[in-house]
Amino acid sequence: MAVPARVLTVAGSDSGGGAGIQADLKTFLAHGVHGMSAITAVTVQNSIGVQGFYELDPRAVYEQIESVATDIGVDATKTGMLASTAIVEAVADACERFALPNLVVDPVAASKHGDPLLRPDAVQALRERLLPLAVVVTPNVGEVRLLTGVDVRGRGDLEAAARAVHELGPRWVLAKGGHLPGDQAVDLLWDGTDGIELVAPRVDTPHTHGTGCTLASAITANLAVGLDVVAAVRAAKRYLSGAIAGAFPLGKGVGPTDHAWRFRAAGLLGPDRDEG
Repeated sequence: MAVPARVLTVAGSDSGGGAGIQADLKTFLAHGVHGMSAITAVTVQNSIGVQGFYELDPRAVYEQIESVATDIGVDATKTGMLASTAIVEAVADACERFALPNLVVDPVAASKHGDPLLRPDAVQALRERLLPLAVVVTPNVGEVRLLTGVDVRGRGDLEAAARAVHELGPRWVLAKGGHLPGDQAVDLLWDGTDGIELVAPRVDTPHTHGTGCTLASAITANLAVGLDVVAAVRAAKRYLSGAIAGAFPLGKGVGPTDHAWRFRAAGLLGPDRDEG
């Protein structure tokens, strides 16, 4: 039997199921890869916001990665919420020690509601230790500002943003413009020399919880199965557009995207009813 590509997410748990580890694993399943996890923190979270979070011991984070990498193996890795300097350091150490390939860094600093998920003192560790190891880093406009001080106000600022983040060491930068106004969602993929604009129609929905996690996880899954960076990002953006189009309300606030939209469209969800 063919063995699927192995993809590891290193991130926080979302008790509401729309972002974090939960979104990552759903995205991996939708892409046909085997998802694995190293949990960095447990958030107390729902559709309204993040009421709190509890960090794991950095050693526990490192050992989760070690356990997976030394037995099952890893074809690509995605990082999300890392919470603290000590956890960033532990993750960077593990990435180097076990030579984890195809590292995609989603520099999560805050939730969809603006609740902080990264301690201020951890930003420098993220810049210096983890970003230089990344094949792709996927900052939104707020994360660009946090990492570089560059303020992205419109589509024309995305190149300056991507350049500034690229100077921190990753091979590629996907500067995301989803928070910018306009009827198109525009991102810029930058390799240090050239930029590729990725444009999709903006979906009119308030239910966008977990979009950043989902996009980064889709990119990681696509790299794991052998796509190059440009193809991996293009395919991931198409997947995210479909997930946003299928988003649904849950709770009193911001609902999640539909990670299973392809299965739903193909009528593959629900029990397998034996007609015989």
